[in-house]
Amino acid sequence: MSVLFTDVLLWAPAQPSGMVGPTDLLVDGDVVTAIGPRARELAPADARRVDGAGHHVLVPGLINAHFHSPANHLKGAFRSRPLETFMLYESPADPALAPTPREAYLRTMLGALEMLRTGTTSVQDDAFLMPSPDPEVIDAVLQAYADSGIRACVALDQPELPDAEKLPFLTGADGGFADALNTPAPAGAGELLAAYDHLFDTWHGSHGGRLTAAVSISAPQRVSPEYFAALDDLSRRHDVPLFAHFLETRVQRALSVPGTGQERFSGRSLVRYTADLGLLSERVNVIHAVWVDDDDLDLIAAAGAVVAHNPVSNLRLGSGVMPFRAVRDRGIPIALGVDEAICDDSVNVWGVVKAAGLVHNVSGLDAEQWPTPAEVLDALWEGGAAAMRQTGRIGRVAVGAQADLVLLDLHAPAFTPFNDLRGQLVYCENGGSVVMTLVAGRVVAEDGRVVSVDENSLLAEARDLHAARLPALQRTWAAADALLPAYDAVVRRAARTDVGMNRWIG
Repeated sequence: MSVLFTDVLLWAPAQPSGMVGPTDLLVDGDVVTAIGPRARELAPADARRVDGAGHHVLVPGLINAHFHSPANHLKGAFRSRPLETFMLYESPADPALAPTPREAYLRTMLGALEMLRTGTTSVQDDAFLMPSPDPEVIDAVLQAYADSGIRACVALDQPELPDAEKLPFLTGADGGFADALNTPAPAGAGELLAAYDHLFDTWHGSHGGRLTAAVSISAPQRVSPEYFAALDDLSRRHDVPLFAHFLETRVQRALSVPGTGQERFSGRSLVRYTADLGLLSERVNVIHAVWVDDDDLDLIAAAGAVVAHNPVSNLRLGSGVMPFRAVRDRGIPIALGVDEAICDDSVNVWGVVKAAGLVHNVSGLDAEQWPTPAEVLDALWEGGAAAMRQTGRIGRVAVGAQADLVLLDLHAPAFTPFNDLRGQLVYCENGGSVVMTLVAGRVVAEDGRVVSVDENSLLAEARDLHAARLPALQRTWAAADALLPAYDAVVRRAARTDVGMNRWIG
């Protein structure tokens, strides 16, 4: 399939205005093959022509660098809570909640549809498939991405250790709390590695390379060093990202304080612990990095790792504010992520872009140190590509790059009147200006609807299945209520503990 865009503006970050044109651009197959006068000369006779009319701009497709699809059906379901108590409701390992393959397919599709409609063309899905990753459910998740047309990189976010080995301040735990803490993880390392064999053998590199696999430890405190090393080896052999949540909350920072009960971390942050294991590499996506100190950031920079920043989720869960300027000043690539629909309450990356452009303004730093729109967009596209280990291949409008493109109408409300492309992309755009979305050269969304699948039919089926599942969900949430006070006490104890920094406002 070929698409010829005529009289169109193009994203060009090196230009003062952020764009060039109007000009022409040719997509042939899955890549951009020509820009400028040669585009018309090379266009096949049957190429589809899209007239930019001098007021449409092609920008790279948005990259959602961190996401958990299994919560796509729970937008707005819960009040805001700290992560450690939020997870009681978000991801219980109750076998009664194990999704059928069709449910997993539809849940995944819900996120894919919203992303494509608003211009996101790539996603890194750190999928926690509770209680354990059944091959048929893995296939359902990947099939949804295959059918929707989005570019997806999928890992299995499965803890391997019980809560008793993940949290501080557990001395004296008894009763139902002790039982919950010592409940074994649903799947051991052997079962999880077998699931990875299935994921890589079946899906990695399929659909023209649009679908790929990654690996996930979830977080360093949630897995054994042996399992962590096995996943690092898998990541190295396939040169794929390794997803790891690092220091998202104050509770996780408190693990490093001597006397809090987890002596394997005593005196060491989770970043230092990982570096000491020899497992902090350029393939690691350091997810969140809120409660990091200078030593942590120096280690991350030296390793060449990427930080995945999720500002909306961090606000929703009260986690804190990542030190954007300290990360950026060390040359650490920053990518942007939604995190998940249950703690962003949308799968619209434009909201993350705006939050990243605003939340750091309350850091107390001089205004010259606040993120600029250019830095936020660099994180969105270049940082996102680096996180996916696809620098130069996606996140750019350039000859030879993948044709993952979004056509925006500069006559839409977000850009009317037009002042500054970068500023209006960061502070004004919400997806409402998206005219067309292409992934790997294929038009997958156009004029406000996804055209790669029957969107209305899928949404109707998802509503019916969720209604049928809701009673089981409500029973599980009621059971979580009984554990809430004990987990909440851990959070409050961490809040009172001196961890040598503050990432909260006020």
